[in-house]
Amino acid sequence: MSKTPDSGKAEDDRPSTVEQYLVKDPERFALNLARMIEQAGKAASAWAEPREKGEVRDHVAEPVVDMVKTFSKLSEYWLSDPQRALEAQTRLFSGYMTVWANSIQRLSDGGEDAEDAVKPEPGDKRFQDPEWGRNAFFDFLKQAYLVTSRWANELVEHADGLDEHTRHKAGFYVKQVSNAISPSNFILTNPELFRETIASNGENLVRGMKMLAEDIAAGKGDLKLRQADYSSFEIGKNLATTPGKVVGRSDVAEILQYDPATETVLKRPLLICPPWINKFYILDLNPQKSFIRWAVEQGHTVFVISWINPDERHGTKSWEAYIREGLQYGLDTIEKATGEQDVNAVGYCVGGTLLAAALALLAQEGDHRIKSATFFTTQVDFTHAGDLKVFVDEEQVAAVEKAMNEKGYLDGTKMATAFNMLRSGDLIWPYVVNNYMRGKDPLPFDLLYWNADSTRMAAANHSFYLRNCYLENRLSQGEMELAGRVVSLKDVTIPVYNLASKEDHIAPALSVFLGSKYFGGEVDYVLAGSGHIAGVVNPPAAQKYHYWTGGKPTGDFNEWLAKATNHPGSWWPHWQRWIEARDDTRVPARKPGKHMKTLGDAPGTYVKVRV
Repeated sequence: MSKTPDSGKAEDDRPSTVEQYLVKDPERFALNLARMIEQAGKAASAWAEPREKGEVRDHVAEPVVDMVKTFSKLSEYWLSDPQRALEAQTRLFSGYMTVWANSIQRLSDGGEDAEDAVKPEPGDKRFQDPEWGRNAFFDFLKQAYLVTSRWANELVEHADGLDEHTRHKAGFYVKQVSNAISPSNFILTNPELFRETIASNGENLVRGMKMLAEDIAAGKGDLKLRQADYSSFEIGKNLATTPGKVVGRSDVAEILQYDPATETVLKRPLLICPPWINKFYILDLNPQKSFIRWAVEQGHTVFVISWINPDERHGTKSWEAYIREGLQYGLDTIEKATGEQDVNAVGYCVGGTLLAAALALLAQEGDHRIKSATFFTTQVDFTHAGDLKVFVDEEQVAAVEKAMNEKGYLDGTKMATAFNMLRSGDLIWPYVVNNYMRGKDPLPFDLLYWNADSTRMAAANHSFYLRNCYLENRLSQGEMELAGRVVSLKDVTIPVYNLASKEDHIAPALSVFLGSKYFGGEVDYVLAGSGHIAGVVNPPAAQKYHYWTGGKPTGDFNEWLAKATNHPGSWWPHWQRWIEARDDTRVPARKPGKHMKTLGDAPGTYVKVRV
């Protein structure tokens, strides 16, 4: 008899043997341990040397202090009521007793009928090896860990006396600690790692430590975790390959125009304003996944803003500068390239927030060239903003500003680490185990190459965004000041297509829904399946996920969703119909460079600058 898969036990009934965990060649194993220690010395030097030279300044104290303060508030809540504290301790003790009883039963009679104290969550890939259920030692470690981590999460969930932000941060920190101490992350407590180490006589440790030294050196003293085989990709070769030209260049942006793929095109050009956190080619990963290529094939004359990867020269570039020298410069370039003033605009994530603010400003200034706006997973109201809020309060923002003011920008690695920590169980620890303990190169994966291709944040622009949006929520309240004006989204009266993703943890569907009410014109809210990236980058040919339509986003979000119509597949064709319903006039196709000099081939030069 065997445990069922959902209990975390394996169906493989072969007995666990001690022999597979015994060193077969002690001499070779010892030699490899010596080689590993040598590589560890190189890793330590790669970390220490930039610090000795003053090239790297650590800012570790701030997040550690914040974590300690947050946990102190959580502890204070539970310990302030003796009865509440006793009940919490009793739950943990009861869980441990169940684990202990199961372990005793397994050792005495095989434990065929023993139920796990806690089962792994569906989709948890850490405990798939048969030994996690077959071997009493590893099964004990797994269950004890799951009981502890589940109990810690419940402490946060039931801490009703904490304010929302503190509880959100406490949950984040608990998740980080829980993911870090998982027995799956250590050689002696992970049966698969243990076996691989024994079978290879420690060769995996030598390879892993060598990779660790290389990654610290690549990060110039900080760990630059490899999530993909980066050598398999090159921007312009097998990423961002939709043909086109650079038709404009400012201090903060290049404007790309793509070659037409149809004899006639929609009269209104399409301007895409992507986020400057990461790079625009998430919309042009490859021909099969490319929204840009697909839009060209539908008859759009597509222009894209490719943001600069800023350095110390751009420290004073403000939010307004990104509007003037990015978005508005894009509109000017389109007019020169095509002769058209009327434009459809798309904004993605923070690029959408910039677009919304720009529309409010341009409306006051009498610039009405943008005739429709599409927002991809964009927040304009940050009351219910996503997981990034754990990094945003006065103390943390002040610390970020202090770090930015030293260089004029926020290091791209800091932003990359922040995003990875939001899903550390998927984006950090599996690669720590694979790279540095198994000693294996990560596989080629275009999405993870893009994820690692981080960008710096210009100090003035990023500070404005954190304070005016996340901290003070000025855009939704009609209090954001730009160019000496107080702008209001009520002045944005053009049609809006507002796309959210159901499982988005960065711009939650509820947050996007509630933000819809601030616009002054027609708003169509559409909800895509999946998350912040996969929900947007979902080509029709993939036949994946689904989306919901329900017209005007009014009332309660759950009520809207209950009445909405569910459609299988991609939302892209629905958006195309929405665009054409507002103006489907066609004109002969426009080639880049017909009316102005081009500055090179797409995807341009700005996108190729790496940190």
